[in-house]
Amino acid sequence: MLPYAAYLRVYEPLVAFAPAERVSWTAYAETADRPRRASALHAEHGEAVRRLLGVPPAPAPVQESPNAYLRRVEEVLYVCPWQSRLRSWLAFSRFRGATPPKLMERFVPPAVAKQTADDFDRFKRRTDSTALRTHIRGSTWHVPTSWFVPFDGNERWLVIDGDEGQKGTTTTRNLIYVTSMAHARRRSARALQIIRRQVGEVSVTAEVEDVARWLEEFHPHSLVELDYGGIVNLMDDETLQADESVAELAAALTGLEKGEEELAFAMYQRVILRWRSIQLLESAN
Repeated sequence: MLPYAAYLRVYEPLVAFAPAERVSWTAYAETADRPRRASALHAEHGEAVRRLLGVPPAPAPVQESPNAYLRRVEEVLYVCPWQSRLRSWLAFSRFRGATPPKLMERFVPPAVAKQTADDFDRFKRRTDSTALRTHIRGSTWHVPTSWFVPFDGNERWLVIDGDEGQKGTTTTRNLIYVTSMAHARRRSARALQIIRRQVGEVSVTAEVEDVARWLEEFHPHSLVELDYGGIVNLMDDETLQADESVAELAAALTGLEKGEEELAFAMYQRVILRWRSIQLLESAN
């Protein structure tokens, strides 16, 4: 929900949902005033900012969001629920666990923090583990290397439109990859096999395995999407057009598989150095 964030999303087919949810999502898809894709990120971000700037701030929404990202492919409706409340709870739990209590008080009053944690605990007690599954993963200031693994370079969809220099002109810029769940799982499994055999149990192995396990939680006929989201705001048009991280990482894996270590290292370094330079912008003046 932050301005400089990328997203990994899973869209499940309508049949993956309970009967009542199918009815609800079908009706939602026909709603004229629901947030469209072009404005959805802005709507999510605006909602989060209003909560956090309130007095006192609200780390999580009072109710779960009724919104979702939608895709239609050959008349099949695919749904990726926003799950804003659940994602906020999970993010707040991670933040609270990693922040010293005295510093935490500067962000959220202790009473509000306790109430938020208690609400999340009650939710967990009355639901099963599947209710904690999120359809969306977010990453600020960079795209994790493991997120490139499920995709192929030919699935790249780049949009650069408009002219920022002309008043009244809307600029649309985005970089998205979309693939089937079957392809995503197969590529992740192959990557894990190659990395373990050629490199061993290193940090990237655990990261790829984490993504692979997450993908296994969803319907086998789902769609998987990598959306650069607000990260494109950190890249000029030339940099965005030149970004072939998915293809480069795939080349690195193929190089490892074939024993072409120099090629593998060169391709992997291109990806790592590109994203390291972007991530450093977080601490730039």
